[in-house]
Amino acid sequence: MEKTRYTGKGIGVAVLDTGIYPHVDFSGRIWAFRDFISGRRAPYDDNSHGTHVSGIIGGDGTGSGGRITGIAPGCGLIVLKVLDHMGNGKKEDVLKACAWISENKIRYGIRVVNISVGTTCRTVKDHRILIRGVEKLWDEGMVVVAAAGNQGPRPGSITAPGSSRKIITVGCSDMLMGKEAISGRGPTFECICKPDIVAPGSHIMSCAPGPDNGYGRKSGTSMSTPLVSGACALMLEKNPFISNVEIKMKLMESAQDLGLPKNLQGWGKLDLVHFIEQ
Repeated sequence: MEKTRYTGKGIGVAVLDTGIYPHVDFSGRIWAFRDFISGRRAPYDDNSHGTHVSGIIGGDGTGSGGRITGIAPGCGLIVLKVLDHMGNGKKEDVLKACAWISENKIRYGIRVVNISVGTTCRTVKDHRILIRGVEKLWDEGMVVVAAAGNQGPRPGSITAPGSSRKIITVGCSDMLMGKEAISGRGPTFECICKPDIVAPGSHIMSCAPGPDNGYGRKSGTSMSTPLVSGACALMLEKNPFISNVEIKMKLMESAQDLGLPKNLQGWGKLDLVHFIEQ
């Protein structure tokens, strides 16, 4: 008997990033675009980071003849531009984006929020304000997935909002040791073990902006994070009534233990097949 193929169809994934280029791999699936930097209405990406992240989540491989696809190629993408052409942004814009998601989650079927964005806030107050805004989405039932950041290997290098105790924080499984050990690691300033899970993030091929509808490689926890977000979209397609807490537990139970300290690997490496088959 042929196995059911989950694609994330019907699941809305919000992406807070540099925007999105209307690549052929996203045709008909950019369900919404909001620009908190310049107020433009049509989807665009003047950096390429957001397009790459979105491709890892939901590119359908049209431009590559099916060779390069995202994890959940049937999901809808709700893209919120909170970073400028240099990849820089303000916590105020991230908070505005979170508020917009809260107001529009039902309209666009938003179940997953991908935040491949991180900052070392200047003050504890700023840190807590950002965390509070992101955790509100988690408390409303959405699966919030954030990057651990690329400021390792020093302990305590998890960036906000990945330092939240509630949301799912993702490190890079192939950037934990050696010369490329940049994946952020815990503990957080509240002495919480982080990240929660790790996933591949080195030299990941995904969608790139441009009229040729091409592809490019990028590395970092920003690339690991959408792998987990895409996996969560697949799980939600399989079981629409599963909660964000249950998804977090299933990620923990299915992860592959790498034998590293918890503040490096969390529960271990994402095992997509084991996770989905639970």
